[in-house]
Amino acid sequence: MNDPLHHVMGNESTAFFNITTHAAGPEGVLPLTHDMLLNAPSGDLFGWSQNVGMGWKPNRLNGKEILLLGTQGGIRSEDGQPVALGYHTGHWEIGLLMREAADEINQSGNIPFAGYVSDPCDGRSQGTTGMFDSLPYRNDAAIVMRRLIRSLPNRAAVLGVATCDKGLPAMMLALSGMKHIPGVIVPGGVTLPPTHGEDAGKIQTIGARYANGELSLEEAADLGCRACATPGGGCQFLGTAGTAQVVAEALGLTVPHAALSPSGQPVWLEMARQSARAAMQLANKGMKMSDVLVDASIRNAMVVHAAFGGSTNLLLHIPAIAQAAGLAVPDAAEWARINRSVPRLVSVLPNGPIPHPTIRLFLAGGVPEVMLHLRRLGLLEEQVMTVSGVTLSETLDWWEASERRKQMRAYLQQQEGIDPDTVIYSPEQAKVAGLTPTLTFPVGNIAPEGSVIKSTAIDPEMLDKDGVFRHVGRVKVFATEREAIKAIKTGGIAAGDILALVGRGPSGTGMEETYQLTSALKHLSYGKHVSLLTDARFSGVSTGACIGHIGPEALAGGPIGRLRNGDWIDIRIDTHKLEGEINMVGCGESPDTPAAGTHILSSRTMLDSIREDANLPDDTRLWAALQAASGGTWKGCVYDTERIISVLEAGMRAIETEKAETSHPYHHSADHAGID
Repeated sequence: MNDPLHHVMGNESTAFFNITTHAAGPEGVLPLTHDMLLNAPSGDLFGWSQNVGMGWKPNRLNGKEILLLGTQGGIRSEDGQPVALGYHTGHWEIGLLMREAADEINQSGNIPFAGYVSDPCDGRSQGTTGMFDSLPYRNDAAIVMRRLIRSLPNRAAVLGVATCDKGLPAMMLALSGMKHIPGVIVPGGVTLPPTHGEDAGKIQTIGARYANGELSLEEAADLGCRACATPGGGCQFLGTAGTAQVVAEALGLTVPHAALSPSGQPVWLEMARQSARAAMQLANKGMKMSDVLVDASIRNAMVVHAAFGGSTNLLLHIPAIAQAAGLAVPDAAEWARINRSVPRLVSVLPNGPIPHPTIRLFLAGGVPEVMLHLRRLGLLEEQVMTVSGVTLSETLDWWEASERRKQMRAYLQQQEGIDPDTVIYSPEQAKVAGLTPTLTFPVGNIAPEGSVIKSTAIDPEMLDKDGVFRHVGRVKVFATEREAIKAIKTGGIAAGDILALVGRGPSGTGMEETYQLTSALKHLSYGKHVSLLTDARFSGVSTGACIGHIGPEALAGGPIGRLRNGDWIDIRIDTHKLEGEINMVGCGESPDTPAAGTHILSSRTMLDSIREDANLPDDTRLWAALQAASGGTWKGCVYDTERIISVLEAGMRAIETEKAETSHPYHHSADHAGID
């Protein structure tokens, strides 16, 4: 044996060759009936054979089948130590949730099944080509999840256990599309912040801060080691992961006070058991997903999103959930209307004004506490059903008088020294504290279809006395994120610049998330004096004067692709009225008007450097084409089956017509010259 093969095969023990070739099989008999043998599908019968083959007792086969579908990643030993790492803390511990839920299902006499569709980490893939698969993963994972649900034909209910940026939205899409069975979301909770150190959002800027001399090598190494202070859960700020958990609860898809629970702790484990009881209760009552998820649920989620000041990524996910459920899909105008009418009530990382981590938000009362305030303002539709089997109104009545609420808020006050009313404000207190609504949707000659900015996250020092942010400056255009971050690290970006990252929407990169840029600008001393424009998207923890989702994207002919270095840009964001414009206003020695800029842009072609990224996978190219045919970014980057089929059929008809014309006997006029 040669050395490489010997290394692989090792010293094989003779015990390896003592091979058993048959076995007695499980003891007992299947509880089959005459009717089953005559009428049941063979899959039902063979399914029972499989169940007992895996060790299930034959006398326990008549319970309801409940599917636990999770995004678990990694392999943990019994003591929690890693055997093989997961991609992120968000899916590392959720197997514990699944086990608790399974135990509850077992104890009720029902049959738990478990399946897994793991998920990526947006933090791990920041600044890499791994980001090109991030948003497309959501659609593809939802498809796989639905296929797994349907592949267990006798499932009576589904519990979707997920935590983070793409896994939880994918799970919500999957369950939303399963309209005729009950489903419950089990959010995977949050990790704790370090006692001394930085949160998982700020820590992602150590490279940029070190490059600019604002952090030493020793400080970076020390802080980076402690940022994820506990092994499980989503990040400690209200980014996409945390916001998705909040939205799941606001939709009525979780048990009360489920979002943002501390991973690994008793209250988190009990939430899994509560969720299992809810799923089985729904199955017994015959309630379906379509009984819970209705148009009013979507509106409630949008209202709660605004009150929390949540991630802009949910502008992609909430419309996609609505589309999957067959409901009305909210547009930019509806988002703008809701954000103008709903006060922001939550003070939490990354927006503040007090940088509370998400564990404090949970202890202060989380989603139901915020909903109490929104109910008093008349902003919620309270008669919607929830997966707990009662209406939202009944849920909030329970929460207001509950011992759970009293104990959680008292613990935060007495043990942590934090007033819960400085984490979740009343509307009156929020106004005094200067909390402004979250999102603005600027338009203009650069963004005729719209864009979005987390306007509440603009540094207050950059606003005038009326709460208006104004930046008129020359633009520096970059076609790749790598070029842009290099410019930030090497002095190519300075205070007063406007940075445009172009061609990074769905067709260019799968709509990559550009958090390494936005976080660098947030945590560099001069960053508040720099604005960012892009057709890509941002992380939920992004802050500052960053305008994303600019539509149309450059590669779909959007005018952002016709910007040139040195063009004048005029940005105006009214953080009180939630109105904004982004316009190119000339390219001469001084700024001109939006009309002049529109004329210049219309006469230009797209920059030669803007193109589909050379590393874009074919999978993502296909995703980009399908979501474009389905309405694009502002429809949620979904797969609209009917629209896609319509586009394909139209294309096929055009091909058939062309083939017919080119094969017509009189088509070749040279052969028939002179024929009347």
